[in-house]
Amino acid sequence: MISTITRQVTVLLLAILTIQSVAQKSGSETAENTKISSLLAKMTLEEKIGQLAQFHLWSRNNDVEQLSAVIRRGGVGSFLNAGDRANKEKLQRVAVEESRLGIPLIFGRDVIHGYRTVFPIPLGQAASWNPDLVQKAAAVSAKEATQMGIHWTFAPMLDIARDPRWGRIAESPGEDPFLASAMAAAMTQGFQGDGLADPHTIAACAKHYVGYGAAEGGRDYNTTLIPEHELRSIYLPPFKAAVDAGAATIMSAFNDLNGIPTSGNPFTLRQILRSEWGFDGFVVSDWNSMTEMIPHGFCADEREVAIKALTAGVDMEMVSESYQHHLKGLIESGMLAEKLLDEAVANILRVKFRLGLFENPYPIAYDATVILHPDHLKIARELTAQSLVLLKHDAAVLPIQKTAKTIAIIGPLADSPLDQMGTWTPDGKAEDAVTPLQAFQKAAADYEILYAKGLETPRSSERALFAEAVAAAQKADLAILFVGEDHLISGEARSRAFLNLPGAQEALVAEIAATGTPVVMVILAGRPLTFAPLIDKAAAILYAWHPGTMGGPAIVDVLSGKTSPSGRLPVSFPRTVGQVPVYYNHRNTGRPAPKEMLGIPLGTPEDPKGYVSNYLDADFTPQYPFGYGLSYSSIEYQDLRLSSGKLHPGEALSVSVQVQNNGQYPADEVVQLYIRDRTASVTRPVKELKGFQRISLPAGESRKVTFRFGEQDLAFWNIDMQFTAEAGLFEVMVGSSSADEDLLKEAFELVNDPAD
Repeated sequence: MISTITRQVTVLLLAILTIQSVAQKSGSETAENTKISSLLAKMTLEEKIGQLAQFHLWSRNNDVEQLSAVIRRGGVGSFLNAGDRANKEKLQRVAVEESRLGIPLIFGRDVIHGYRTVFPIPLGQAASWNPDLVQKAAAVSAKEATQMGIHWTFAPMLDIARDPRWGRIAESPGEDPFLASAMAAAMTQGFQGDGLADPHTIAACAKHYVGYGAAEGGRDYNTTLIPEHELRSIYLPPFKAAVDAGAATIMSAFNDLNGIPTSGNPFTLRQILRSEWGFDGFVVSDWNSMTEMIPHGFCADEREVAIKALTAGVDMEMVSESYQHHLKGLIESGMLAEKLLDEAVANILRVKFRLGLFENPYPIAYDATVILHPDHLKIARELTAQSLVLLKHDAAVLPIQKTAKTIAIIGPLADSPLDQMGTWTPDGKAEDAVTPLQAFQKAAADYEILYAKGLETPRSSERALFAEAVAAAQKADLAILFVGEDHLISGEARSRAFLNLPGAQEALVAEIAATGTPVVMVILAGRPLTFAPLIDKAAAILYAWHPGTMGGPAIVDVLSGKTSPSGRLPVSFPRTVGQVPVYYNHRNTGRPAPKEMLGIPLGTPEDPKGYVSNYLDADFTPQYPFGYGLSYSSIEYQDLRLSSGKLHPGEALSVSVQVQNNGQYPADEVVQLYIRDRTASVTRPVKELKGFQRISLPAGESRKVTFRFGEQDLAFWNIDMQFTAEAGLFEVMVGSSSADEDLLKEAFELVNDPAD
């Protein structure tokens, strides 16, 4: 046991280290704070309030002269959707050269998964399980966006999502906080680079803080009820990772959280974000989310909105104008302390100083070669290929065999460039995208291509084009069907009660399969879909998400075998919408369903028996589990070993496994490490992702993969709301997915006492 004297020495040492750390940081911070304090001292009350205002041109009818008058008097601090590069420069010149204090504007834009080079939707990027490549993609996005005078992006979106009915799952990193945290850090670092003052970087904005992805029933903007244990364990970690990575800004969300709207929530904004995490950037509300606290029933009017939002810690108001209309009167009457306003202004100025806007307020010299640069497209192609998830594989079909001389390309999404870019691509252009049809036609030397649309649009129920598609399939050696969702039905305010393929797509797949020609089904979508009736009709299934600009070439790379399929699911796929929510890191029930009950036919309640937690008409497992994905090779895991059966405080435990490629193709494998805490003061998930490694294995080769973790990696929020690890028995699991059958298991014990 640690003695009292030892504890006192430890506390004293920590205090000394803290003082040293503060001293080391104080040089640059003191200079920064001096600048902020000096500027604040010169500002009028109206100018301070102006810094809290974010306009967009649509709200001002694009009247630049009207806007210029507001800017001259210091009435606005930021713009989103501020027009083209020339327009931003014009507005900035008014701020810098014609306003009293010359405080620059900050221009924001939704650069969510690319600017002109559009990458896969964020859910697809998470499927790559490759944070390094995701970071490169974010850096490309920043570099292209700065060409247009953009300083700030409203990304990364870090909402944990367990309900695919919610349209914004497309922007999410998925259902797991560990994977999401890795993506959060990667995207933040990619956008912001080594420093915000670099003219080719942009400020990140971690959104939507917090719990927005848990919207009740998957209905956007809806209520979220999340116990504090769950909030801290599942929904907060990705935001903490972004803050630790240096995220300059945070966006408060639309939803209410346990009855308190997140744009007026001091617990999340002041206690956790500021006090516990030490965040010193600024918080911006989401679009009108402050005034939406009125229909929430949390505020009576805009005056109360201004009081509650500023008190809670929202620094900048996006689009709505409660601060502009009411802060002056509230402060002059003593209803609000001016100190609160000064804090908000200081937070905003701090980011502007860090962006170097006071020294370099205008857009960098335009370089047309930066947009869609070949290096950018190469990264997009690579990331897209790594995001593609092979869900079903018939070795006689994929990779495309040399005997497949004639290929029928069928489906409404085979040649739909706008749809393949997905949601939230305001600056992406359809003419930049290379579709699967175009990519196959470019490879025409290898194949004869027959193309038939089959359906006019993905949501069409008109079957007039079926006959042409069937005829193409009958003439072909292989039929590749491109089905799924169009971009308009995924994303914000695009919740769906049913998750099946829209329109008559299921009927199209059935008719093509009936020709006897082998079918490869490629699904482009912004969320997990349910397609259980079609699985047996396809020889192979590739999930392509909405893959972005280079979707076509990347898909051809994988289908042809040029690139090994290596994507892994960042979210569980339900068998039917009735299973939702279904996610891997659930807690156990007192009556878990046994494995012997697997195999229940979908939709047919047969032979009901037992009193356990399951459905009568669907298996209790997902269609495809979190972490799942196939390759063209057979990968075998064996020889799982622990360095010790006990883990002591201050030590690390090593876990190793041998991974063997038994196939004839090279493979990229994502080796996944899960932990289960068997008993604790609060019930724990059946397993939690604690590590992953992406490795390349040549055909026939084997590799030893090693993970290390310590006591801190086993910590959780206990019954007393303390973040700690509790002694006891743990299981460690390593394998190719979160499914029990894909994992090797061993046990170890965490003990309280340090090793002798």
